[in-house]
Amino acid sequence: MPDFRFEGSNAAGRSVKGIVTAESFSEAKKKVSQLSKKHSIKVAKIMKRRTFMYKAQKPNEEPIKGEQKAFTKEEVEQALETLGYKILSIQPKVLDFQFKPPPSELITFVRVSADMLREKLSFTEILSLLINDTQNPTLRDALKEINNDLRQGKDSEEAFMKQERALGRFTARMLGLASKSGSMAEIYESTAKFLERNEEFRRNLRSALITPFFTLLALLGAVIFYVAYIFPETALLFVKLGTELPPMTAATLELSQFLSANVWLLLFGTIGTLGGLAYFFSTPGGQFLKDRYMIKMPIIGGLIHKTAIEIFCRVFYSLYSGSGENIDALKLAAEACGNKYMEQQIKTISIPMMLSQGRGLYQAFEASNVFTKTALARFHSGAETGTVKSTSLQIANYYEKETVYKLKNAVEMIQLVIAMIISVVITALTIISSETALVSPSTPF
Repeated sequence: MPDFRFEGSNAAGRSVKGIVTAESFSEAKKKVSQLSKKHSIKVAKIMKRRTFMYKAQKPNEEPIKGEQKAFTKEEVEQALETLGYKILSIQPKVLDFQFKPPPSELITFVRVSADMLREKLSFTEILSLLINDTQNPTLRDALKEINNDLRQGKDSEEAFMKQERALGRFTARMLGLASKSGSMAEIYESTAKFLERNEEFRRNLRSALITPFFTLLALLGAVIFYVAYIFPETALLFVKLGTELPPMTAATLELSQFLSANVWLLLFGTIGTLGGLAYFFSTPGGQFLKDRYMIKMPIIGGLIHKTAIEIFCRVFYSLYSGSGENIDALKLAAEACGNKYMEQQIKTISIPMMLSQGRGLYQAFEASNVFTKTALARFHSGAETGTVKSTSLQIANYYEKETVYKLKNAVEMIQLVIAMIISVVITALTIISSETALVSPSTPF
């Protein structure tokens, strides 16, 4: 997240400076306001750390260009002059946007870190190597700031959570906990596995749905073009000749006239509805409802549900003993599963039952009503034998294999359904066209 520096004075008149991290200027202003009230500080100004582009030169050397983050232009000037450079130009970067790095870059960072940690390299060395080889500027800047914060002795969880926007909330939290856990390589391995499985499932799901989606879209466009433009040319000719149209032909003509008369209303209505739904599903309440009913969808709902359980179990396995507190492990695993409905059920039902009522893991999970019977049976067995950690990994591996296999079957089923829809639509159009072709005009030409 971006840094914001505030400057002001306290009640005694002494100057005060501080830095807060926030998603936006308005959020930073709220944080600074809370601090100012708590410590009686009169805030004079708030500045965001920006990216400055500079051109500088040392005596008898070629000019160099680069970028540097700072709160003011003067800070960049001072840093370069300290290194013996003559300033040629310093300008704030106009388009200072940072896009989230692609999943492949993030997976590579975590996977390589896990492999090198197993080879006993220090994390400082690993960061230095990865900073030089990372291509994505957002991820590279995030790693640089993490490296600087860790060298300054800052808390690892704080350093990683500060880069939540670049790394993602789950990844930042997991990697921040890894340094404190005593099993750093294991948590990095689990995080890499989670990211790989999550991206693999999303990619397979997209590939399974994208062809049917565009097929249906093309079919819809063809039907609308036929009904709204081609069909009326023939049907209206018979109407002008005073011929009584058959039922299906008459109904299709009415539909065509309705579409032609209300084309803009239907177009803007459709765009407005889709836009409204997209906005609603981006809100917390919309995400909750979407995730609640998505796992009940035919064909792919079960796959999404089992993948969420797989991810939950995989994260819970990596943190069950590593993070020290099983409740914290449950919370983080619930957040990582990717389903807001499951997350809320676990946080509001399972965890309170374990804390206030002293219920066991199996009873708490059963009450949440978000786990499959298979997962509950395995957790019940694991709780009785004291092997909850290994049981979690077994469930994750089982559902990984099952979802990979069943996704192929789901793709075939979706393709079959699409083929049936196309057949029905083409049959309907053929029947209507045949009915129209058999109409005999009552008035001779």
